Amino acid sequence: MIEDKGILIRNIYYMLTYAFRELRKNNYERVANEDFEYIHDLFAEILSCGISSLLKRGLHKEYMPTSESLMTLKGKLNVDGTIRQRLMNRQELVCDYDNFSEDCLFNQILKSTCMALIRHSEVKSSRKNNLRKLMLFFSNVSIIELRNVSWGSLRFDRNSRTYQMLLYICYFVSKDLLLTTDNGRYDVTAFSDENMSRLFEKFILEYYRKHYPELRAEAGLIDWNVQEEKSDAHILPIMKTDVMLHFFHRTLIIDAKYYGKTMQQNFDKKTIHSNNLYQIQSYVINLDKEHSGYVDGMILYAKTQERVVPDNKIVLHDGNTIYFRTLDLNQPFEDIKRQLDHLVIV
Repeated sequence: MIEDKGILIRNIYYMLTYAFRELRKNNYERVANEDFEYIHDLFAEILSCGISSLLKRGLHKEYMPTSESLMTLKGKLNVDGTIRQRLMNRQELVCDYDNFSEDCLFNQILKSTCMALIRHSEVKSSRKNNLRKLMLFFSNVSIIELRNVSWGSLRFDRNSRTYQMLLYICYFVSKDLLLTTDNGRYDVTAFSDENMSRLFEKFILEYYRKHYPELRAEAGLIDWNVQEEKSDAHILPIMKTDVMLHFFHRTLIIDAKYYGKTMQQNFDKKTIHSNNLYQIQSYVINLDKEHSGYVDGMILYAKTQERVVPDNKIVLHDGNTIYFRTLDLNQPFEDIKRQLDHLVIV
């Protein structure tokens, strides 16, 4: 097949290039020129290109805490460990020290993800071979269970910035990764709706940032329109938008949604998902504190293979408009760009 959940695999790559600017650089050109049959085959190729580039610069290293039995003191003496050694009639000293090593979390994630993809049936043999060759340079790096990675705690500095996009790819793969504990083998399922939803949101934001800088696209926070001195505002949830576009005195809030089904059905009637409508309406009302009508909202759905898709609007009493639109991702990417261009001329 050449599509995943009704989306052309090539288009998923283009979405990734907007979400992660690193993919627009020369070392990823061969990815853009190939048609991929499966989504994880695409991920394997991206990792192959990215890791090849990393190796040219050298793998990232960090000072890792190490405990080792030695004949001479190195670093700090581990008293308890040394006493245990003496009780066993061993003369070594147990020393704790920091070792500057490539066996750090970033490289462990890369290696573990690549090993999982090597075992995946939908990754081409030639790509598996490329990954195996690259893993020879990771011989001193440990394999970890990706399910235990605290993704939200990863931090990137100037020296590790080149890892950021690759670790996002690893995140996408890991969220679809299952470890069968019976035989220790990895199995990867299809690319999940949750992952596509994250990618869809980031793609929309970065598209408008790149092509419409005058709209000052941002994923901003909205404050609750409450009297703070009389309210326990700390118990209210954070309102974080996917995309906010600003033009002159008007603001358009876009809430990007990727679902298997874009509409819900009550009896014989298809309607917008209630929670989606309440959410975008709350964003609009709380941002438009002066009731000016200058704040509009849009729920932007990724088109599924359903026959009926949202293409409507409602106008609130203050004049705010809430649009329901659908972006068809299963078509040439130039047509997708035209759809996005048209959305800002609502």
